[in-house]
Amino acid sequence: MTLVAASAVPSVKAARAWRARPGLMIAGALAFCAIVYLLPMLSLFGWAFQGQGSSGASLAQLSRLIGDDTYHYAFFTTFKIAAITTLICALIGYPYAYLMATTGPRLAMLLTAAVMIPFWTSVLARSLAWMILLGRKGVVNEWLTGLGLLERPAALLFNSIGVQIGMVHVLLPFMVLPIWSILSRLDPGLPRAARSLGASPAAAFIHVTLPLSLPGLAAGATLVFMFAIGFYITPALLGGPNDLTIASLIEMVVRDLLDWPFGAMLSLALLGLVALVFACGAAFAGAGRIAGMEGR
Repeated sequence: MTLVAASAVPSVKAARAWRARPGLMIAGALAFCAIVYLLPMLSLFGWAFQGQGSSGASLAQLSRLIGDDTYHYAFFTTFKIAAITTLICALIGYPYAYLMATTGPRLAMLLTAAVMIPFWTSVLARSLAWMILLGRKGVVNEWLTGLGLLERPAALLFNSIGVQIGMVHVLLPFMVLPIWSILSRLDPGLPRAARSLGASPAAAFIHVTLPLSLPGLAAGATLVFMFAIGFYITPALLGGPNDLTIASLIEMVVRDLLDWPFGAMLSLALLGLVALVFACGAAFAGAGRIAGMEGR
């Protein structure tokens, strides 16, 4: 017993020594972040502003990005797809989250499972499944023609319709969960108090519930818009030639054209757009809520 106790003393002292030096753990975390995040970012900046045949910096890639309308169209298409996806997710996600927050425990559990289960399947598998469902001989067209709603199969694939359907399916949980986290913590006595003062159910919702849940809606919209801007797999599989996004353009420039400097400039532009969207959302909803560090 004495020997065991004596051997345990150094380990206890070592553990106390580590706990007494939190700066070492912080330094390790900073070193990890520097290796994983800072070095790749520095590499991107180096490629994007690399001069031709010299070691100096150059703005040639930036001038190329600003001066060519082809790249402007890709940015416009990306913003349009992201905005429509965010709007549809908000229109579907808010009522769904409201039902999750106000219904009974059994139904709320089923609704929560329906939101969380898609996370168990990869985005690639879900996009490929939509290719099967939305094809001219897919389940959706067979169902619509069988009911007599369509005379011939509709073009639901390789266009913006397929892209929006696939992206809404993938990104809808990121809208539902932030809204639900706010609505589930609202005091249910507030709408009842408004109704006791003569407000109708619709007026109580518009003047009480909706304003209090706006930070969650803003957080969900910011998340969905940020993810939609950088989405690659779903637009590449379900979209057509008119649905060229920034992520697809980067892949084309780097893989097919082997133009690494311009690909790096496009990546920096995409990163800047995402940071701008995050800053706008954080100004309204709070950075902690968007990052998932605040529950209310």
